[in-house]
Amino acid sequence: MYNLLKGKRGIIFGALDEHSIAWKTAEKAHEEGAKFVLTNAPIAMRMGTINELAEKTGSEIIPADATSMEDLENLVTKSTAILGGKLDFVLHSIGMSVNVRKGRHYTDQNYDYTTKGWDVSAVSFHKVMSVLYKQDAMNPWGSIVALTYMAAQRVFPDYNDMADNKAYLESVARSFGYFFGTDKKVRVNTISQSPTPTTAGQGVKGFDGFFTYADKMSPLGNATADECADYTITLFSDLTKKVTLQNLFHDGGFSNMGVSQSVMDYFEEK
Repeated sequence: MYNLLKGKRGIIFGALDEHSIAWKTAEKAHEEGAKFVLTNAPIAMRMGTINELAEKTGSEIIPADATSMEDLENLVTKSTAILGGKLDFVLHSIGMSVNVRKGRHYTDQNYDYTTKGWDVSAVSFHKVMSVLYKQDAMNPWGSIVALTYMAAQRVFPDYNDMADNKAYLESVARSFGYFFGTDKKVRVNTISQSPTPTTAGQGVKGFDGFFTYADKMSPLGNATADECADYTITLFSDLTKKVTLQNLFHDGGFSNMGVSQSVMDYFEEK
């Protein structure tokens, strides 16, 4: 350990179980000396095992619906009180598509489902930052990070409306990040992670085949949840104080590939 986050305080959204990137990030943040509050939607908390993580990291849990301004205001107010001061880092690791869950094709969306997924997956990031900004809850040179995916830029048919949600999320990071940087000296970035076998990721149709394809396309192979957590910690640390408004690809090189030899070999064998 490097004590990269010694004395730092934060909030981590979205830790569901030991497979989630938010869970891994919380473990790494604890190891690096941080104190933080864990939060998730009440329904997600019933599905997961967040209490185990709280015990392991000595953290308190504050349930909050990230689409509710009232819940978020309560979360930030209580977190700064519990932690004894302003925040140094926040992780937004939230995503959900009702259309995907209900098996609705992208060309045949239920738009009530679309709106709900958009609110949970993308607008919630704006809401979180709005509350942090208005409450002046972040320390100067603090860091806010959200997790995204390259379907925001390129077509992945089975990713459905989550691709649109991630595109919106990345735009919010840039736009709100400008004001947070100018007015508060706070960094805002997104991490575009490899396909990762989290509970949410595995809910995407054809995930196994896509996971294998991405691994064969990437010079370094897919980045794991643990490795994403390590990368997130560097963005929380003082080592990246001038990195902001960026969508940072953490995908083993996949995002710059046209084709790899292993993929070519696979098709030539057919």
